[in-house]
Formats: sequence, C-alpha cells, structure tokens
Amino acid sequence: MPSLAKKSSPAAPVSELCFLDAVALATAIRKRQLSVHEVISAHIAQCERTNPRVNAIVTPTYEAALQDAEACDVLLAHGHEPGPLFGLPVAHKDSFLTQGVRTTFGSAAYADNVPARDSAVVARQKHAGAIGLGKTNMPEFGAGSHTFNAVFGATRNPYRSDVTAGGSSGGAAAALACGMVALADGSDMGGSLRNPASFCNVVGLRPSIGRVPMAPSAYPFNTLTVGGPMGRSVADVALLLDAIAGHDPEDPLSVARPDHGFGLPALQETRGLRIALSPTLGGLPFEAPVRQALREGVAHLEAMGCHVEEDEPDFSDADFAFETLRALAFATNYGPVRELKGDLLKASVRWNIDLGLALDGKAIAEAERARARMFTRMQALLTRHDFLVAPVSQVVPFDLMQEYPQAIDGEPMPHYIGWMRSCCRLTVTGHPAISLPCSFTPDGLPIGIQIVGRFRQERALLAFARQFEAANPAGRRRPRP
Repeated sequence: MPSLAKKSSPAAPVSELCFLDAVALATAIRKRQLSVHEVISAHIAQCERTNPRVNAIVTPTYEAALQDAEACDVLLAHGHEPGPLFGLPVAHKDSFLTQGVRTTFGSAAYADNVPARDSAVVARQKHAGAIGLGKTNMPEFGAGSHTFNAVFGATRNPYRSDVTAGGSSGGAAAALACGMVALADGSDMGGSLRNPASFCNVVGLRPSIGRVPMAPSAYPFNTLTVGGPMGRSVADVALLLDAIAGHDPEDPLSVARPDHGFGLPALQETRGLRIALSPTLGGLPFEAPVRQALREGVAHLEAMGCHVEEDEPDFSDADFAFETLRALAFATNYGPVRELKGDLLKASVRWNIDLGLALDGKAIAEAERARARMFTRMQALLTRHDFLVAPVSQVVPFDLMQEYPQAIDGEPMPHYIGWMRSCCRLTVTGHPAISLPCSFTPDGLPIGIQIVGRFRQERALLAFARQFEAANPAGRRRPRP
C-alpha cells in the first residue's frame, strides 16, 4: 500500500511530534504553531512505520483523516473556534460503532459489519474536533485480556513483540505507546482499560458506572462495563474524559457531566494523604516482578508524603458476583449470535455465553447482593482512606501464543478470566480505578500500578494520579523504534 502521508516540514521532528502529549499538541494546533495536516500526516507516517510490527490499528481510515485535516485547517484560517480535541489523531476500539467504517467486535460473525451510526463515545470525540485514524484491535467481544481474534490476528506488545499487549483494549494501548495516535478510547468490564495500559506503559481510566455513556447497547442496564479514556499521560486522559463524559438519553445509567468538568487537574499537596495498600486484593497470587513493582510504587507514595498502610475491603464473594453478572451480560449481548453463528465464535466466548444462559434467578439475586456488599465495603474503606493502591495485573506481559496464563506463582487458574481477578474484584465495587505506568521488569516489560478513588470522584483521582506520575515518570520511557 503506498504511503498516504504527504511530505511536510513539521515544526518538530516526526518522532517527537508523535509523542507530544495530547494537551500540548492541541495547544500547538490552536495557536497555529502546527497545522492539522502536519499533525495527521506525521501520525499516519508513524502508523505506516510501526503498525505492521504491532498490529494495533486494524481498519485504517487514513484517506478520510487527511481530508478532514485539510478541512480543519481551512476552518482555522477562517477564524473557527476549535473544540478541545480539534485536530487530534485518535483511534476507536473496534467495539464502538463508527458510521460507514467496519466494526467487527473482533468476531468473524461481524467481519463485514458496517454501522450506519456512531456510538456516543465516537460522536462526542468528533464533535470535539478529533480526527479518527481507524479502529483498534480487540479480542472477540472483548473476552479475555489478550488481544487476538480470527479476523485480524494478535496485537503485539510495543516493548517486545513476542508477548501480548493485553486487552481487551490492547490495540488502543499499543497504538498510544507507539505514537500512532494522541488519544484512544476503550471499554472495561474486568480490566480491559487497566490491563493493557499496564502492559503497554500508558494510562487507562475505568470511570464510575454512568460517567461515560455506552450507547447504543443491546444491554443498556449493564452495570459492569464502562467506556473510558486512554492516553500517554494523566492530563491527556482527563482531556479525553472531559470530551466523552455526560448524560446520554439512550443510556439509562448515564449521569450528567459535572459543571467543573475533568480538565487538567491541578497538582496538589499529597503530604498526609491516607493510602490503603492492598498487595494481594484478598489473597490472589502475583508474579514476583509485579510484587516488586508495587513495592517501588509504595516507595514513591511515601516519598510524596503519603501515609501508606495495608488495608482492604473484604473481597468475599466478589469473584462469584463478577463471574455471574459477566455471564449474564454475555448471554444478554451475544446469546442470539451464539444461536445463529456459534460455530464462528471462539470456545471461551461460547462457554461464557452458555454459562449465562444456564443461570437461574437465585444465582443472579445472590450475585446482586454480593455486589451491593462490595460497594458498601469499598465506600467504608474510602472513608478511612483517601485512595486504595494495588497491582493492576497478576502477571507481566505473557507469551503471545498463549491464550491466557494457566497458573500464577504455582496456583492453577480456573478459566480464561481467572488471572484477571486483580481488576475484576475492583470492578464489582463500582468505584473508579486508574492504571498508571510504575516500573519495568529487568528485561524491559512495563508494569503498572492501580489506584482506586471514591465513587464518582474521578477528578480527585486524576489529580492524585497526576501527582504520582510527576513523582515517577516511568511513562516517559518509550518502546524501541
């Protein structure tokens, strides 16, 4: 395929321009220091250089992006007041609908699906001026925190190509880490924003339920899955959250955007903050490098003047609640596909749908009661403490050819989502959680840290995360070209 990136003379070298923070890039565009065409051309060139190696963007829209860039520059020349994401290159997870652009959900059953409308998350980014460069890879129906599928294959980790980028928003995280886009969206049920952020050394925020509208949806009352932002810095994640948050009439769970928004959170005093530390999230096994990374993260928190002490909610029945309600969601969303095209679905997806179809009312009622207890327990913990800190994933990025870790630290995993309970258990609490770059293994693989904030207090969580980022700028370490 011939290069679509026209030659230009950007104000900064392409490699540096593509790794500018989105906030800085938006400012440069607004001040006419960079043209939108320069920005989009540079990022398309970066995609063409790096995407063949990592397979992050699976349905590119480069030609349309260049046309949009030219139109944006005309608007600026005529005095147009740019939106907050004006001219920024973004990519959309292949689970979000994109009008006129193929959306497969990572499934052969939808290989030729071209939606007639945009999801709310996509529409809001367009309204804010963002320019889409394509769709990012994901596992089939977001099932499993390892990005591979029968339509597009696997996404490779930017830091080492023989291991996974995580998932399910793995394509988004890899694209960000490689400088292909300035911002990316994703979704999270059991860690799908947090796990790939950890594996790819970027930032991923799982907001509270309803903060970002999930419309349209076959299951609008799904209280496990959220949409959310990813970026290379906390400020960038705040910028994208500000653009996509807010009530949508098609999402009955969505809430109004706060008057103050989520803009750039100010750096605040951290001395004296009370931090609950949960090293094992209720006795889960972790690989040694993950435990070491958490110790390094705690050292940074203590250097920031935080008071860190071990404390956690009782996670009894959290796994039962999550796995029951997840199965219900799979049956609701994908039961009809299972019936019509089950032979095209991977075995783990069929298993999860069938698990949901076999549920009885008693199990669902017990799961809802368990979830209510988890919410109350986390609320109580976060009256004693300002934030909770824990590992993100139980393992470091694993072999690309392995569907999921079969055992962790000698403990066998029960099924394909068992190794992600460090995220799933926190999902059940309903509280916002952010994954931040924290450390690296001796052979150069990223490891993140997870911070949980008070319910619907994303702005405070982002402000604290920005302080941690300033104290530990591990996110500035790029993958090798």
